[in-house]
Amino acid sequence: MTLKLDLLADEPLKIGIAGLGTVGAGLLHLLERHGGRLRDQVGRPIKLMAVSARNRTKDRGVSLSGVRWVDDPVKLAADPAIDLFVELIGGDEGVAKKAIEAALNAKKHVVTANKALLAKHGVELAKLAEKNGVALNFEAAVAGGIPVIKTMREALVGNEVKRVYGILNGTCNYILTKMQQEKASFADVLKEAQAKGYAEADPTFDIGGFDTAHKLTLLTALAFNTRVAFDQVHIEGIQSITAQDIEAADELGFRIKLLGVALMTDSGIEQRVHPAMVPKEAAIAQVSGVTNAVAIDGDFSGNLLLIGPGAGAKATASAVASDIVDVAAGFILHPFGVPTARLKTYKRAKLGQHQGAYYIRLTAFDRPGVMAAITKRMAEREVSLESLVQRSPRGVPGAQASIVIITHDTTEEAIRKALDAIEADGKVAEKPQMIRIEQL
Repeated sequence: MTLKLDLLADEPLKIGIAGLGTVGAGLLHLLERHGGRLRDQVGRPIKLMAVSARNRTKDRGVSLSGVRWVDDPVKLAADPAIDLFVELIGGDEGVAKKAIEAALNAKKHVVTANKALLAKHGVELAKLAEKNGVALNFEAAVAGGIPVIKTMREALVGNEVKRVYGILNGTCNYILTKMQQEKASFADVLKEAQAKGYAEADPTFDIGGFDTAHKLTLLTALAFNTRVAFDQVHIEGIQSITAQDIEAADELGFRIKLLGVALMTDSGIEQRVHPAMVPKEAAIAQVSGVTNAVAIDGDFSGNLLLIGPGAGAKATASAVASDIVDVAAGFILHPFGVPTARLKTYKRAKLGQHQGAYYIRLTAFDRPGVMAAITKRMAEREVSLESLVQRSPRGVPGAQASIVIITHDTTEEAIRKALDAIEADGKVAEKPQMIRIEQL
């Protein structure tokens, strides 16, 4: 696949859109409002030929008169009347996958926002696109309106990327921000997020870290020229974060954020999603609400931080439109930056070797010998403690004590083994809380 830029064609780029939900409707509005601007940018009009959606009668705020409806997205994908297929259906299998495969096999360009599908089948779909000489663009799959895919695939091509990380899920960032600002519980803020439409009725995909992991998988492949490896991501969500953790972080000079981190190490790639304590003075600590942020460390570019809306009709439609414009201009690159044949096999870093400081919260039985037993187990694993604070209710015999520990740099393996031993000793009343401290 080669780069081609041809601004002389007057022939319109004919597109079909499958999926007219929030993003699809946003794209319709963008095309209606800025169709002329897009034509001037690329020297040819972009013409909507056909759409496919479940509900024909729903009011999307844009007239679709003169646009054909196709009931089957797979048939639309291979329709001879279109040049480019826009997939906004979602899902990592089923009709979305079949439709994209049909479009690529029919030598149609594809633009998609489907991070779950690409995280699972990205390499095979990229091979199919290369085989047929067409584009497979997915700017909208990561961080909404932030142009991070283009930045990594195009602007940073002259760099060796050492690390990419960020806040990649607006729902989680909203919940953690509200917990910090209002000193509220996780459950209460989650209910508020659901009422405002920031979280789904079943929020597991977001709060469990899976949405972030899908996006991180794509950033990792672009950063290190590897095959996508979603099954190699270490994933933790934010369900265990309490108001007590938020308060402790604040007192210690940190904010808690759900981060996706991909890092090249001597033993391989660390690819992890988890809550992290970041210093208050770090730029990413200031990113609040539903906003996303992506940081990229390049050897020549230095450290870059891109911040913006990570979801929503307008922001995501903007990203989809940018991919469409590239195709209209004849600007076609390999989906993952290099030919799929040159993508390296993913090599995972040795488990448990991540080095750093950790926050530990223990709910311990307040009785003689407990503190000594805890520090003994830490010492056995050569975990050095920077600080240890115990808070117990006064005048309440047998009450449970809250113990907050900050460690010096150590390995995750050592921390987990120490905590397993403490738990096995029966000195704690509930599972220990562990949060990594990221010095960004």
